[in-house]
Amino acid sequence: MVGREGVPIVHDCPTNPKPFSLQKKKAERLIHFKHQYKITMEIQNIKQISITDYLQQQGYSPARVQGIHFWYCSPLRNESTPSFKVNTERNQWYDFGSGEHGDIIDLVCALHRCTISEAIRLLSGAKQVAHQEFSFGGERKISERKLEILSAQPLSNPYLFRYLAARAIPLPVASAYCSEVLFQNMKRTYYAIGFANDALGWEIRNMYFKGCIAPKAVTTIKRGTDRLQIFEGFMDFLSWQTLNPSSTSDAIVLNSLALLPRIQEKIKSYKQVEGFLDNDDAGRKSFAVLKQICPQIVDGSTRYLEHKDLNEWLVTQSQLKCKQPLSPTTKRGIRR
Repeated sequence: MVGREGVPIVHDCPTNPKPFSLQKKKAERLIHFKHQYKITMEIQNIKQISITDYLQQQGYSPARVQGIHFWYCSPLRNESTPSFKVNTERNQWYDFGSGEHGDIIDLVCALHRCTISEAIRLLSGAKQVAHQEFSFGGERKISERKLEILSAQPLSNPYLFRYLAARAIPLPVASAYCSEVLFQNMKRTYYAIGFANDALGWEIRNMYFKGCIAPKAVTTIKRGTDRLQIFEGFMDFLSWQTLNPSSTSDAIVLNSLALLPRIQEKIKSYKQVEGFLDNDDAGRKSFAVLKQICPQIVDGSTRYLEHKDLNEWLVTQSQLKCKQPLSPTTKRGIRR
């Protein structure tokens, strides 16, 4: 191309430029690949949602528990003999009455009579029941069977101290019942607060993580009394110990509402029983189940009606105390 003065016009561009259409196609393919990868990862995360926890949220409790197998009266049809089994290790279900089986997505499709895409959309709002992997940069979902415990020692990590302070749990209380757990996932090592259960497994928590190291079980604390207190999670138990350091009652921490059937026989021998479950639908339904087993049980959640659980109430009270103004009689400055 020549200009008006006969001087060739030289464009400032690279040698042998790629056609615009080719660059556009590559960009479109990259966007499509990222979109498909995101969808694939989302589905993998959803599949790690615990089936037993999801069923509990939907109001279905297991009729019996045999190790890793949870047996239910089928939520898909009417029956009186439990024939619906969930394998908690594989996170798979099988309905022996109909022959249907699958993962959490298949279950939601069958339960709600919806398509796969609709099931994924429903479960995207229920991912809080999935197990989470700890990272100081954020959180990722993982399955509990990938976790491997390396060691357990007294609490000493400052990051864990900060987490306890955020939950209004004094260090002496946490140290009496918890350990600092070092665990590994995919060759990476993490720290968490560990609360041991009766089967030598662990409930583990830190600022970014909530999960467990198998086997899953309840935690029983024996003090030799005829009084029992039942807590949904160990943070609620630690909250009670913070509020009542001289408490002498026996305690059972469920660690999951799905484990309710395992304590049926244990609670029958106690004269006084008090339950501290969450103020939500799952907590209320579970308390109703306990009431059938143990008619004398007292609902301890009435003490924190305006809060989700006992720990949330404790945190709120702690924050209110911090905001209280100094007494007018308080003198400031250097004392002479």
